[in-house]
Amino acid sequence: MITQEVKTNEQLLHQQMERESNARSYPRRLPIAIKEAKGIYIKDMDDRTYIDCLAGAGTLALGHNHEVIHEAIQDVLKHNIPLHTLDLTTPLKEAFVDELFSILPPSFAKRAKVQFCGPTGGDAIEAALKLVKTATGNRPILSFHGGYHGSTHGTLSISGTTAPKQRIHGLLADTHFLPYPYAYRCPFGIGEKGHEISSQYIENILDDPESGIVKPAAIILEVVQGEGGSIPAPIEWLKEMRRITKEREIPLIIDEVQTGIGRTGRMLAFEHAEIEPDVLVLSKAIGGSLPLSVVVYDRKLDQWEPGAHIGTFRGNQLAMATGKATLQYIKQHGLVEKAEFLGKYAMTGLRAIQEESETIGEVRGRGLMIGIEIVDKTKSPNGIGSYPAYPEMAKRIQQECLKQGLILEVGGRFGSVVRFLPPLIITEEQLDSVLVKFRAAVHIAEKEMGEGA
Repeated sequence: MITQEVKTNEQLLHQQMERESNARSYPRRLPIAIKEAKGIYIKDMDDRTYIDCLAGAGTLALGHNHEVIHEAIQDVLKHNIPLHTLDLTTPLKEAFVDELFSILPPSFAKRAKVQFCGPTGGDAIEAALKLVKTATGNRPILSFHGGYHGSTHGTLSISGTTAPKQRIHGLLADTHFLPYPYAYRCPFGIGEKGHEISSQYIENILDDPESGIVKPAAIILEVVQGEGGSIPAPIEWLKEMRRITKEREIPLIIDEVQTGIGRTGRMLAFEHAEIEPDVLVLSKAIGGSLPLSVVVYDRKLDQWEPGAHIGTFRGNQLAMATGKATLQYIKQHGLVEKAEFLGKYAMTGLRAIQEESETIGEVRGRGLMIGIEIVDKTKSPNGIGSYPAYPEMAKRIQQECLKQGLILEVGGRFGSVVRFLPPLIITEEQLDSVLVKFRAAVHIAEKEMGEGA
């Protein structure tokens, strides 16, 4: 039992501010200290209860402290299974790999190999980059505007976000950014059909001997951009990316750190497009709420030498136990299908709120990965009818949601997208409560910001 002096939110937040790095982020937007958590709910030090629709940035597929997670941990401890094994194997590790391969499309599973990485998705992306560069002998990596793949030196280099790069020198050379299909803020100024120009442009770059880009080691993408603003790529575009890369023998890396394990209404988000990657990166939910990351890849790429990518904590047996239990529970209880249904249900409710709202420009997403773009309709729209971003309002809505007892994230371009990432176990009734709280927060924020204008 953890015993300590009972403190308030304010006291613990002050203590955190005094002792923790200036790089801390979430406490600045969500100023609470958590005392306990269960399911979709958390309670702070002041005994206020919140619905958690952030869920560890998508990590907590089964919410907080699910029974199967507790059982898996207790079973490991009961049988003296080693907690730390580097990359030595155990029966538990092999059982986890069996479960992992069972969620892959059968044709991918037959040719798959797996690399266990350090605890974070960023480390797995680093491994994926080393893998493809080793296998192909090529240097360039092609990534996308709005993409986010981590905050290590290498992963930051291939991420679209520019603010963290301003003062970091010596990022990876030979990284090139391509236009991602973002209909609301279409880079080509044509909206829904922008994905067609995007794929044509990319194909031309790869075939043009004067493009300035030599043959790449890989193209990396997210099926739904997460930190970029919950932007789902059109199915047709994903199919084209797979065709274009396959015809030119360019490895396609799909980053499913946030979209994977049922989040988008498919076990793996690329399944929406009925394609398969050459390299798949998984983290967050794959560890069943504990730290774990893996790279699953086509065995023809397995050209690296022993020790080419290592990490002390790649043998996290507890995470393999909780990950295995999570995958089994998701399959047994139909949570993937449920995520697809509830995602549509949530977006219907959010679009009804949009009809009443003065500042919601778009509601979009797949499954339970949803973004609400907040815009300033007092200003002129662009040529395709899209209004300027309104980050101040997005922040105000997030703050009001917190007062209403609802935890949401804000991200996307200019920090103007409110993001929903609830646990997959959320019920329809609980989702109704989320919509009620969000609607109230939007109305209050718009009223107060309007009066202050």
